[in-house]
Amino acid sequence: MRFISFDLETTGFLPGVDQITEIGAVRFVDGDVDAVYSTLVNPGKNIPEAAQKVTGISNEMVKDSPKIDDLLPSFADFCGDDLIVAHNAPFDVQFLSADIEKHESPAPKGIVLDTFAIAKKVLPGMANYKLGTLVQHFKIPNSEFHRAEADASYCGKLFLILLKQISSGGSHPAIENLISLSNNKALQFPQVERKPKQLDMFSL
Repeated sequence: MRFISFDLETTGFLPGVDQITEIGAVRFVDGDVDAVYSTLVNPGKNIPEAAQKVTGISNEMVKDSPKIDDLLPSFADFCGDDLIVAHNAPFDVQFLSADIEKHESPAPKGIVLDTFAIAKKVLPGMANYKLGTLVQHFKIPNSEFHRAEADASYCGKLFLILLKQISSGGSHPAIENLISLSNNKALQFPQVERKPKQLDMFSL
């Protein structure tokens, strides 16, 4: 099975207002890491102190990093039309979608599944379903949290474990069943058609 797990770090919680500071994505093929996409992002605004404390990402760290509109095409290329997973996927999808629409950029084409929603249905009764809690529960080796590449890796490994929990006869569940477990929503990024620039009549 082939899929992409991804995670974002941001300046806050409001898509379209707050900005992305880091993108991390990991491609898994047959249970192994095949490739990694990881980059800091210059948000074009000050990173609040509260966000810096959570992620460890400072204004100094991102000042020479590319801006999101320069990164969206390469991120879309990395993901292609592969299945995508994220923990609390609606949050990350909303953030990236806001930038994809704003910049009329290419976007990943695959369906996005939410490991948070799947875990709630597969593992009822846990105190909470935070990524860190689930990583500890399954004893997934870990070193740091709230950095995009690391969290994307944990999310991918968590997805593989959840797949084993719900697989029957050694075969992976159909995508329709995974969508059903993921709050019955097949999240996808907007596919925006770049509008041709209008010619300025005075430049003719």
